[in-house]
Amino acid sequence: MRCPFCAHENSQVKDSRPTEDGAAIRRRRQCESCGARFTTFERIQLRDIMVIKSENRREPFNRAKIEKSVAVACRKRGIDQERIDQLVSGIQRQIETSGENEIPSREIGGMVMDGLRMLDSVAYIRFASVYRDFSEAKDFEEFASTVKDVGGA
Repeated sequence: MRCPFCAHENSQVKDSRPTEDGAAIRRRRQCESCGARFTTFERIQLRDIMVIKSENRREPFNRAKIEKSVAVACRKRGIDQERIDQLVSGIQRQIETSGENEIPSREIGGMVMDGLRMLDSVAYIRFASVYRDFSEAKDFEEFASTVKDVGGA
């Protein structure tokens, strides 16, 4: 593991434990060169999963894309980062344990929608506006009128 401070290649693991949700391993490391301590999170990847995009393009599954989309939807909503991480980890776990090597991006979007609906109604509407490609104000109005305040927004 490369040190984030001096970029030295070798570091020594000082402590290792699972995260609260069990989806990753938290490791405290110390650089052998500069002595700096830092934390890494290592996630278990069960297999390579391909995401089927529109027009049948395929690309490797990328957790960071889900994290970014959810973070944008939840921006300025006062939602704990831990709850966001749990949502993303849950979606990733669903995908990895499905038994499939390929998954349509639409299905992943649906999982994000379901998770956000339970987390925060405003974040849910924000994500839906992009996911469902709202083009006019009436699209927002129609969708928002169907949303019940479940997640504490």
